[in-house]
Amino acid sequence: MTDHPSAIVTAAGRGIGEGIARHLAGLGYRLLLMSNGSGAERLAAELGCIGLRGSVTSSADIDRAVRAADDAFGRIDLVVNNTGHPAQGELLAIDDADWHAGLDLLLLNVVRMARAVTPIMGRQGGGVILNISSYVAEQPSLRYPVSSTLRAALSAWTKLYADACGGTNIRINNILPGSFDNYAASPEQIDAIPLRRQGRMDELGRVVAFLASDDAAYITGQNIRVDGGLARAL
Repeated sequence: MTDHPSAIVTAAGRGIGEGIARHLAGLGYRLLLMSNGSGAERLAAELGCIGLRGSVTSSADIDRAVRAADDAFGRIDLVVNNTGHPAQGELLAIDDADWHAGLDLLLLNVVRMARAVTPIMGRQGGGVILNISSYVAEQPSLRYPVSSTLRAALSAWTKLYADACGGTNIRINNILPGSFDNYAASPEQIDAIPLRRQGRMDELGRVVAFLASDDAAYITGQNIRVDGGLARAL
């Protein structure tokens, strides 16, 4: 990785995406940020990087972001696939449209980005893709049925991509956050976490930075839980 690596962060206008972008900017990354609304453009103006308005559900928007990053930086060292939240509700009450929207948002977003960025990373001799998933990928919850189901599918797809593209020195991993301080948690939710607190954005940022670094050069195709012990799965 270069002294000033480059990265794309999606859904970077607020929450986890914003926190990761701020952490990477502090480490000297050259960034292209994308979000549905104006948040990524606002944050990019503050951080002195590139901000675009676009959706991870649009192949055209993803292709535009990848071309812009490649043109600006000459390489793409890291992609952080962050996204929004899918529909919630009772398991059998969720309609087909919401299931299809979840597929678009939680799995096909990663597939689209991989199609666009893999040739560039292959050309430059490698790169890193990190997908922000959720602990429910390994401990499904009836509170989050669409997320639980499709993030488990993302785990399988990530393993397949690692198998297919590992020989080109492209690494891919999923980060599975639990409860973080980008939103307020109830006392009951806090009590369910073995560490008895929410995670901090800087803690998640450090995990992203580690997995993107050469220190993690032998880690690919994995789910990395960052949840304070919340998930009970082994």
